Amino acid sequence: MGSACSRKRGQLLVDEEDLYSARFSKSSSFKWLLHTLPRSGSDVHRKVQGPVPARCPSLMELCVAKVREDIGKYSDFSLLPRDLSQQVFNELVEWNILTEELLGAFRDCALQDICLADYPGVRDAWMEVAASQGQSLLSVDISCSDVTDGGLNQLKDCINLQSLSCNYCDQISEHGLKTLSGLSNVTSLSFKKCSAVTAEGAKAFANMVNLGSLDLERCPKIHGGLVHLKGLRKLEKLNLRYCNGITDSDMKHLSDLTNLRELQLSCCKISDLGVSYLRGLSKLAHLNLEGCAVTAACLEVISGLASLVLLNLSRCGVYDEGCEHLEGLVKLKVLNLGFNYITDACLVHLKELINLECLNLDSCKIGDEGLAHLKGLLKLRSLELSDTEVGSNGLRHLSGLRNLQSINLSFTLVTDIGLKKISGLNSLRSLNLDNRQITDNGLAALTCLTGLTHLDLFGARITDAGTNCLKYFKNLQSLEVCGGLITDAGVKNIKDLKALTLLNLSQNGNLTDKSLELISGLTALVSLNVSNSRVSNSGLHHLKPLQNLRSLSLESCKVTAIEIKKLQLAALPNLVSVRPE
Repeated sequence: MGSACSRKRGQLLVDEEDLYSARFSKSSSFKWLLHTLPRSGSDVHRKVQGPVPARCPSLMELCVAKVREDIGKYSDFSLLPRDLSQQVFNELVEWNILTEELLGAFRDCALQDICLADYPGVRDAWMEVAASQGQSLLSVDISCSDVTDGGLNQLKDCINLQSLSCNYCDQISEHGLKTLSGLSNVTSLSFKKCSAVTAEGAKAFANMVNLGSLDLERCPKIHGGLVHLKGLRKLEKLNLRYCNGITDSDMKHLSDLTNLRELQLSCCKISDLGVSYLRGLSKLAHLNLEGCAVTAACLEVISGLASLVLLNLSRCGVYDEGCEHLEGLVKLKVLNLGFNYITDACLVHLKELINLECLNLDSCKIGDEGLAHLKGLLKLRSLELSDTEVGSNGLRHLSGLRNLQSINLSFTLVTDIGLKKISGLNSLRSLNLDNRQITDNGLAALTCLTGLTHLDLFGARITDAGTNCLKYFKNLQSLEVCGGLITDAGVKNIKDLKALTLLNLSQNGNLTDKSLELISGLTALVSLNVSNSRVSNSGLHHLKPLQNLRSLSLESCKVTAIEIKKLQLAALPNLVSVRPE
């Protein structure tokens, strides 16, 4: 969560994977981010878990480690066994030490995988070495690179290529896509946010008859190009999320893709008419229509998709009328109706969906009585009720849902008394109580939920006394207490939650440098937010033990960017996100 007092709920969220990449920008700040971000979380994981009993490394591991250690001594790996040269290549990428000069040593090594997604400095010269792998090359990922049409063209003779990802490659044009038309063995292709994917550029896809997965998310110029997908009968996954040029006329070209199992259409300009073209897709299991201008009328068509297990109708124009067609979707496991105009009357039609595991009713006009229709959904694991009119009385209907692992009750009418009615849900792992009506008494009612790993008390009125209850939640990995009522004394009850990886204490204006000293033992922390507090430059040295810290928020504190930078350079090597910068 952010450090702001109120959090807007109507905005579209960014995927978590996008938070640590250059997917939306390749500005200098993001370039710096790419250089400093660890290539994987493996090292952090090892530090968090503590010492691991020693084991004898394999011969392969010893060889790879030795080559990496002496990497400057070698200019040619082509005589090495392919599996060894592949491991060395992967290791150099993982450790972020592969350069254009070192890359030349891998020419003609018959590598199978060239994965350079988000790797800094990748350009056309790198593609020459990738192409030298010839018919051995099976997968290439050059996402977020500066590769141009010329670089992509070098792959034309790698005829056994099966997987190609060129996400966010803004130097590639529709002319470069022509190279792909001869790569008929490709089964997975991804061109997210690529302006090259136009109606003309999409012609390259027509000959790729073995395509099973095609990702064109955020390609704004694809309108008119879906006609070239008509012959791709093996296509099982198609992602057109945020392709705001897609209209109903484009949808008719999907009607013959009878093997489609997953279709992503978020925020496309399609209506109920466009959905009607999906009528014959009997294998479709995942359908995402979030943000499309469809209504409940499209459910008549959707009810015939007998294989559907996931349906996302969030942010559509859905009212109660027409929701009776949901009753036939008995295989549904995931249903998202968030940000629609449905009321308790709609929930009547959900009571027979006994296979439901995840249900999202965020910001819908439902109340206590509607929850009575959910009592029989015994497989339910996740329930989103944020911004609804649900109150304490409604929670009694959830008491029998023993498989519930996650409930979001933020911005509802629930009070402390209501929380007692869910205190028996021992399977709960994640609980969101961002609600000003929740106080210390409500938290005390939940102390038997010892399995909680994520607890959000962002706006709850928790005081120092209430933090005494936190000692019962030893498994907490994420904690947010931002109601403004705790002091350093309350933080004393947080300092022993050693499993915490995310801690948000923003908005608590009475916290001082003493709080930083108290949490200095939480060495597993990856994210820390103490914005809008009295923390100062003098207390920053207490953060030095937090070696796994990657995100630090200190907005509206008495700290300077210079001192934070000193701390980052001297003691926090993994820190890549700092506010203020």
